[in-house]
Formats: sequence, C-alpha cells, structure tokens
Amino acid sequence: MYVRIIRPVSIVAAIALAGFAPSAFAYLDPSTGSMILSAILGIFATVGLALKTYWYKFKSLFRSKSPQPPAEVSSADSGTDASGNPGR
Repeated sequence: MYVRIIRPVSIVAAIALAGFAPSAFAYLDPSTGSMILSAILGIFATVGLALKTYWYKFKSLFRSKSPQPPAEVSSADSGTDASGNPGR
C-alpha cells in the first residue's frame, strides 16, 4: 500500500521540480551536446537489446515442444568402419 502512495507523489514532485526550475543561462559547448546525444543513443540501444532478449524468452513460452526422435549414430561417429569392424 505504501508503494501505491509514494509512486504518484514522486512523479508529481519530479514534474513540479522540473517545471519550477529557474533558467540557468549556461553555455553548452559542442562536446556536451555530443555527449548528451551519445547517452540518448546508448539508452535506446540498451532498451532495444533488453526488449529483444525478453521478446525471445516470451515467445519461447508459447512454442510447442514436440518430442524429437533420437538421432541415429553414423559409422564415422561410432568408431567402426563401414563393415562394422572397430577402426584402428
């Protein structure tokens, strides 16, 4: 119950603080702008990778897993030659 109350209050507080912030009159040089842009691109890449990972896990829950027949062992894998004699 405590979480239900604190979450809306924190959202309203964050909006209020952002809305009433005074102007900074600060200079942002080009390197700061490229740093902000690369941080935004990194966030998008992280979110995309997380969505992809969890999407495949989510899809695997709904796949039907049919039993597969056992694989036959070929003569090359079993250590025998074509006539069934052990290889040397």
